[in-house]
Amino acid sequence: MNIADRDSFIAKWKKYFHEAELPLAFYYTDAESDDDLVQPGSVHRCLIADLLRARKGQPMRFNGESIGCFGGKRYLGFATQIMPNFEYFLSCGIPGKLEGERCKKTPELVKEVMSHANPFNAPARYIVFKRWDLLEEADDPAAVIFFATPDVLAGLFTLAGFAEAEPNSVISPFGSGCSSIVYAPYQETLSAHPRPIIGMFDISARPYVDRHELSFAVPMKRFMSMVSDMDESFLITRSWSIVRKRIA
Repeated sequence: MNIADRDSFIAKWKKYFHEAELPLAFYYTDAESDDDLVQPGSVHRCLIADLLRARKGQPMRFNGESIGCFGGKRYLGFATQIMPNFEYFLSCGIPGKLEGERCKKTPELVKEVMSHANPFNAPARYIVFKRWDLLEEADDPAAVIFFATPDVLAGLFTLAGFAEAEPNSVISPFGSGCSSIVYAPYQETLSAHPRPIIGMFDISARPYVDRHELSFAVPMKRFMSMVSDMDESFLITRSWSIVRKRIA
């Protein structure tokens, strides 16, 4: 990570978004470190709940054993299988055996949805989540994750489209909370034209974020182009100054 780029964004963020929460970054690495490694069974089963600590400034390093959720393992690239009877879990359940989340109408529909979700293998042994201001020169972020209120989200969304003609340059695919902040943006890093992801609509993950928050995850390449546009974008207009005061 270029430290000058890190600090430049922090200065611009404070200028245009005041004290809005800094984003997390995630990256994959084979580097060993016991200081921030999450031990199996030591944290909440849901990754989104765990990340509250990272958002407060505690770097967190996960491997496949650290994560207690089938979906978390899959969407972070540490497993390819899904939980047994997942098509029933996400839909109507199995009476007397499995409560369904009822996010999809039928098990058959879940199977069709999952046919579009190609599993991937993590490119390294660990995934690390760090708050942006704690990134070091040796770190190589794949994507940046904001937990944003509506005003901040509006700013990020508009900034992402500032240099774009494509009306769908930001997307919001169906998926779990962890898929919206890791799986989907990581898949976009493989694209020639990566798109940001609006997420955190997963009902099971909602209890672990503020009621006024959604996520906005941006592949690093796209994020740095957004940062370079900040000083000539709508962020310098009177219209944004009104919103900026409300953020403050």
